[in-house]
Formats: sequence, structure tokens, C-alpha cells
Amino acid sequence: MHKNQSTELLFDLSRAGRRCHRLPASDVPAAPLKDLLPASALADAPPPLPEVGEIDLIRHYVNLSTRNMSIDTNFYPLGSCTMKYNPKRHERLSSLPGMADMHPLQSDESCQGMLALLFEMQNILGEIAGLDAVSLQPAAGAQGELTALLVAAAYFRDRGEKRTRVLIPDSAHGTNPASAAIAGFDAVSIKSTAKGLVDLEDLKSRLDARTAVFMITNPNTLGLFDDQIATITELIHQHGALVYLDGANMNAILGITRPGDFGVDMMHYNVHKTFTGPHGAGGPGSGPIAVRKQLAPFLPAPLVTRQGERYELDYDRPQSIGRVRSFFGNVGILVRGYCYIRTLGAAGLREVSENAVLNANYLLSRVKHVYEVPQGDRCMHEFVASARTLRRERKISAMDVAKRLLDYGYHAPTVYFPLVVPEAIMIEPTETESKETLDAFADTLLRIRDEDAGYLHDAPHTLTISRPDEVKAAKEPILRWKP
Repeated sequence: MHKNQSTELLFDLSRAGRRCHRLPASDVPAAPLKDLLPASALADAPPPLPEVGEIDLIRHYVNLSTRNMSIDTNFYPLGSCTMKYNPKRHERLSSLPGMADMHPLQSDESCQGMLALLFEMQNILGEIAGLDAVSLQPAAGAQGELTALLVAAAYFRDRGEKRTRVLIPDSAHGTNPASAAIAGFDAVSIKSTAKGLVDLEDLKSRLDARTAVFMITNPNTLGLFDDQIATITELIHQHGALVYLDGANMNAILGITRPGDFGVDMMHYNVHKTFTGPHGAGGPGSGPIAVRKQLAPFLPAPLVTRQGERYELDYDRPQSIGRVRSFFGNVGILVRGYCYIRTLGAAGLREVSENAVLNANYLLSRVKHVYEVPQGDRCMHEFVASARTLRRERKISAMDVAKRLLDYGYHAPTVYFPLVVPEAIMIEPTETESKETLDAFADTLLRIRDEDAGYLHDAPHTLTISRPDEVKAAKEPILRWKP
């Protein structure tokens, strides 16, 4: 039987002399490379690149693509990541020649339209956040976190204050303590209550003159809105510290409440989540930050400014922390986000959140009698269920459920996160999914509950790969291809 080309490497398909192109003969005199480049820049032999025909190349990648899961082909209830549909209209608009064919080194005069769009995007994101200034430069949410913390560090240095600690709830995204450490702060964990909210007594006990920033995700990673937020921000401000909001869950509160209004001093957006963009395979992302006016001087340079009718990139910012991304960030994702916001308008953005919360609560109500939800019967845009009862009674784990869902054509939810819930199954349906899709997914979760435990331990059964040895892959990664 002929081996499927998608199971072979391009190196295996390679045959000497095959090409996807034919170039005309050179019409200029040829010179040996050794006469053009220094010896240190030349390899002893050409790299062993594969040589394939165009039809082999096309079939290889098309066959591989059919093995991918994507939001265009599958339901993607990936908790904490907001994997919602990316409208193709925005793809078309962002691909227009005037958008896609721009070069980052063009002069300001030659790209006034794009600068006007980015200037408006800064203002829109500031308005949605209830904050005063925005940098569009960070390339993803985690870099937005880091950038905001670097801004906070510069702010306190400018004030002559030595603050060394960042306080972070124990249910936070893992990037929060990582960003704090990279920015030069000590990360201090704050306990959660049994209800999944910030433990105010533990927070008070750790607040002192060393505190620089309190980082909070609200709604939090358990899908709960912390209604203590005004008290929390007041406590932090009484100690002269700043409040940072991880904006990963903005899909739950767009147009309903603004972080700046409940005391947040700085935050990041995930444009590729909240405002849609091609999302997956590690990017591309976009993580703009919004801050209060006292922090604005320290934002990365440049910002887009308007002088009369002219737009320009402002590099003259002496207190800026400097550039955090090449050129102006992932402008293509910002354009898609701008199109999304302008398409929906203020009322539409509020409806996004209302429908996201409705979908999550509907799905919760369908499965909670089998997959218990430790934090209650209501949620915001996502909820964290648990397979601990299934594990105890039937030896079925969260991983078994997740792997079996792949056989039914669903991407698995996030599992084993947040760590405060045993056998966690974190589900976010988003507002873009229909009731029919949610019902089919809920029915599948309930069906899996009744399947044989031994059969589930070996799932998935229909995919090329079942359960790779992840421990071995982490300890013994294959980093180099050997012919």
C-alpha cells in the first residue's frame, strides 16, 4: 500500500533534481561565492534541503492540514483562551492591498490611513478599558503583562520608591508570576477562598510598602467575577501600589463594566482573543496595554499621535521604557480587531459578552450533575468543572475525557488548570457557538461518562497518534533531523 504523503517528511519525499520552479539562465556574469563572501560565511557543503515537485509539495501540506483542528472545522471550548470564530470579512479587509502591502519602514506621510486606524484603535481600547493611554506594541498577552510591569517599575523608580513585590491570586494564569519575575519583581501568591474569590484577609496580611502591583484576572480563571474588586483596589491604592488586570477574560465584560471604573490602573488586552484574529499554533497575537495618565509617560515608544490632520509616530518620549517589539507590533491582528469593533459598535460589544455568559451558563447547566462545578451554579464566560467524582467512582480522569472528545471531533477543553480544582475541566464556549453545537457537545460529555473506563484510558482511538509519552518528550526532545 502506498504510504500517505502526510505521514512522510519532505526529506523522505525528496528526489534529486525535482523542483517547484524553473528559473531562466542568468544574464549577468557568474562569480564564485568565495569571491563574493568571506570564508567564515560559507558552509563546507550546501544544506541538505529536500527537492520535491510542486504536486508533491501541495499534497504534503494539504494532507497535513486535514489533520489539524481549527475553529473553522471544530468546536474549540478551550477554557481561558477564548477561541472564537474569526469572521472572514475581517480577513478580506485586512488583506486589501492598502493594508497588506504596506512596509514597516515607510514614512509617516506615506501611510496616513494606517496611522489613522491605529490612532483610533488606541482611543477605542482606552475607552473600553476606562483608562487614559494605550500602547499597541506588545505582541501577545504575556508580553503585554511584562510590558505593563516594566512600566510600573519605571514609574516607581521615577518616584524614588523601591518596591519589589507583585501580589498574585493562586488561581491566576501562569504567565502572571513569570512576567513578574522577568520584570525583576518577587511574585507572592495570595490565597483564594472556598468560593474561588480573593481571600481579603490573606491579601491584607501581605500588603506592605514593598508591594508594587496586585495582578488580578477579573472575571477570574474560575469564571467568576470577584465582586470584592472595589474593596481590593481601594486596599491596594491605600498602600501606594498599582492594580493590574489580566485582560484575558474581557470577553465576559465588554460594554458592561470597565476595569478603570472599578479601580484598575493598567491592563492588557488579547486582541486575538477578545476581538478575534487567527488564533493558534503559537500566534500571531497582539497584547496592547492601557494605563492611567500618570503611567502614560513610561509607555513603549513610539505611540501614534495626531497633529492637526496629520498622524505620526511619536518617538520623543524621554521617560519611555523603550521599544518592546520590532516596528509597531502585529499590525495585521490590530486591523482585524479594529474591523471587529467597528462592525459591532458599542451595543454589539455588550451583546458579545451577554451571549458569551449565556452560552457558558447553559452549558454548565447541561453537565453539572455529572461533572461537578465546585464554585457553584453560575459563571461568567467560562466555568471549571471537575472529573474528581468520576475518577473516584469509575477511575475516569479529566485527561481520559479530554482525549476521548478528540474522537468525537471536538477539541479538548483545558484540563488540570487552574490548579486549585482537582481533575479540572475548564470550558469556554464563547458567544459564537449555536445552541445546537452546545447541546451536541454536552450530549457527548454525558455519553463519555458511561463509556468503559479501560477503553477511555487508551483514547483517542481514531487519530494517527493516541497518547504520546509526554514525559519522555520533555526529557528527550528530538531537536535535530538526522538523514
